[in-house]
Amino acid sequence: MNPSRPETLTEAPLGRESAYPERYDAGLLFPIARAANRQPLGFDDASLPFVGGDEWWAFELSWLDPRGKPVVAVARFRLPADSPKLIESKSWKLYLNSFNQTTFADSATVIETLERDLGAAAEAPVTAELFGVDDSALAPQPMPGESIDALEVDIDCYTPTPALLACDDGEIVSETLHSHLLKSNCPVTGQPDWGSVLIQYEGPRLDRAALLRYLVSYRQHQDFHEHCVEHIFVDLMARCCPEKLLVMARYVRRGGLDISPWRATPGYQPALPARLLRQ
Repeated sequence: MNPSRPETLTEAPLGRESAYPERYDAGLLFPIARAANRQPLGFDDASLPFVGGDEWWAFELSWLDPRGKPVVAVARFRLPADSPKLIESKSWKLYLNSFNQTTFADSATVIETLERDLGAAAEAPVTAELFGVDDSALAPQPMPGESIDALEVDIDCYTPTPALLACDDGEIVSETLHSHLLKSNCPVTGQPDWGSVLIQYEGPRLDRAALLRYLVSYRQHQDFHEHCVEHIFVDLMARCCPEKLLVMARYVRRGGLDISPWRATPGYQPALPARLLRQ
């Protein structure tokens, strides 16, 4: 056992050798309470400072039709940010692989099964959609807004440091910024998680160089994708007090799954960006 593994993950399949299932098994899903990682940020499930969700895409989904012929599809799942539980990613992958040699009557039955099982694990409604592998909805698009990656900055801090953030209290703006330099690490295996982050806000103008230093400071941080986004959201709200704020990260695929968590100020209805080429 890894002595640095969080207590909540001591029984999770992540970071452990696992046998791949041959038949459908909803019991493979491993839910994890969000509350433990939210408490250090100063809030709990009953007092969320944001709205939002976690968008997952699965590219390794297949099952058998009633004649035994394989069907392949790409799936999009959406979990609400206020669900008490998130679902550990390797358990999700194992669960989806349990469909491989299982017969389903049709795609509607697959969707019904996915939504039922994932919703039970997350303890909240989960939506599932299926796409053909050539569906135009899968076409990537560039991240909206202005990139801050070309800024000439000196960086020597690689753990999250909110004090790096700065803003101009004298100027109120509305803008969309993004960076492809986000990197955090799995809290169990230590493997790198690469991603792009979108910051959309209305409020005091952010110091872009300071923002870039802050985002890069996650480079050696170990946490789940969802909690990294919540950490960034909370720090921006505390340091710069925007009237409206969206933080969204689109993480690069691993094991056939990618995740794009987003968090926004209550009442804000942001236009979420489409999938990126690197995903």
